Amino acid sequence: MAKSLLDLAYDYISRSKDAVAFKDLWAYVSQESGLDEATAAKKISPFYTNLKMDGRFVTLGDNTWDLRSRNTFDKTHIDMKDVYSEIDSDTDHDVEEDDDEDLFNEQEPSEEESEEDEEKKEDETEGL
Repeated sequence: MAKSLLDLAYDYISRSKDAVAFKDLWAYVSQESGLDEATAAKKISPFYTNLKMDGRFVTLGDNTWDLRSRNTFDKTHIDMKDVYSEIDSDTDHDVEEDDDEDLFNEQEPSEEESEEDEEKKEDETEGL
């Protein structure tokens, strides 16, 4: 039985002493599984997604990968407070809030406009 792409990746990384660059990992996996160039191009994206979701692997930044079992939580954990604080400081919320306020502060139509709208709706439904 042929091994899955992820099992090939696991074997390759486990034989390596250090973290592995994704390009080297993919070159090994695609070669060992016998993928031609066109098939490899189609499978690289799903492979990357599956690699990220597989709990055996961890990315260490700069698109290098290692086995989670060889790394401590402190080395691989991303504090989400840091991520969100970076996003907050990179965006200008004042502009967005002003836009939202304009939407909510629009004046409601006068009684005359409301009655005209009602009449138009009635005329449209009669035409159906």
